[in-house]
Amino acid sequence: MVVMDTYQYFLHRFIFHNKFLYKYIHAQHHRLNAPYSFGAIYSHPSEAFLADTVGGSLAFILSGMSPRTSIFFFCFATMKNVDDHCGIMIPGNPFHIFFKNNAAYHDLHHQLYGGKYNFAQPFFVMWDRILGTHMPYSLEKRAEGGFEIRVTKDSKED
Repeated sequence: MVVMDTYQYFLHRFIFHNKFLYKYIHAQHHRLNAPYSFGAIYSHPSEAFLADTVGGSLAFILSGMSPRTSIFFFCFATMKNVDDHCGIMIPGNPFHIFFKNNAAYHDLHHQLYGGKYNFAQPFFVMWDRILGTHMPYSLEKRAEGGFEIRVTKDSKED
């Protein structure tokens, strides 16, 4: 998990901040400013290769996991990625209980003001916290139902 998270964070941040790569590669994924589940895999083929194939291969090789373990790990990682992009915070969802990088966390990244924050994916938020790209938020219950994401006061002002 740590190998994949590290690779994904730095690749995602690099592609996002490189104007050429963002415009011609990553912008396709960010056309979704209101994420939905299948948007997790909606990306340019070059980005899919770099992020998923290369990142997955590095995680597999460097961790030394067995082929059987890798099947479970990559299925789990895919389900987690789809859940992160669903835009729904379901009470009791184990992904939201065990991982701070969840649908709300990634949803902020897809908002117009969140593009410089919350690059972490798919499991932990450690690199965002360490490198100052973490945007804190709170979830507030709406009167008409559901939750609304609010950036908290201790977030960075640019």
